[in-house]
Amino acid sequence: MSRGGGEVEELAAAFTDAGFLTAGTDRPLAGRTVLLAGDDILTETLARCVASEGAHVEAVDASAVATLAAEDRCAPDTALVWCLDGPVPPGLWDAADRLSELGTAWLRCHREGRQAWIEPLAARPGDVTAAAVRLRRLAATPAHRELAAYWAGQGVAEGPAPASEAAAALLASLLTADLITWATGAHAGRRRLRRVDLRDLTVHTHPVLPVPAVAPLPTARTAP
Repeated sequence: MSRGGGEVEELAAAFTDAGFLTAGTDRPLAGRTVLLAGDDILTETLARCVASEGAHVEAVDASAVATLAAEDRCAPDTALVWCLDGPVPPGLWDAADRLSELGTAWLRCHREGRQAWIEPLAARPGDVTAAAVRLRRLAATPAHRELAAYWAGQGVAEGPAPASEAAAALLASLLTADLITWATGAHAGRRRLRRVDLRDLTVHTHPVLPVPAVAPLPTARTAP
């Protein structure tokens, strides 16, 4: 059944108003600063992606991140993205985990063998930190001792070849999408942990919750 010319024009106008039929010139990361830390094979591709969306990109290192976290000030238009082409050394992300409490967005990914992990973006108090992800992953596996030993670098032989260009492009695209979601004020993905199988570039999503603060153990009382 064909539609009349008037109906088609009305439908086309509605789709145009919704932005579906226009290329659009908006750059959702315009006015935002994205700090990039980590390994070049991932950060170089990510830098091109976020810059194309309008972000101002700066390269930083671990000492700069520690300084930013120690300044104890809010940077609401700034996001740090830390990408590692290998496991996370113990303690490396501790300082960065403070950023979300200060209102600075904090996003990260790393690789464990043939699996890459993209952790939820944290941008406000109560969001999922890197420390919370580690605790949740340890709690979810019966091989928690082996996983903890792997993260600590115990008995780890030379790893596989670095991530491929295709894998880097996929990770950069997913990270850029998370940054756009943050910049547009949406809260989707704040509790989403993604595992990327680098052998076939499939993405698996897992829900993850923050870990509540644990009250300190009471001090032992001495007998009178």
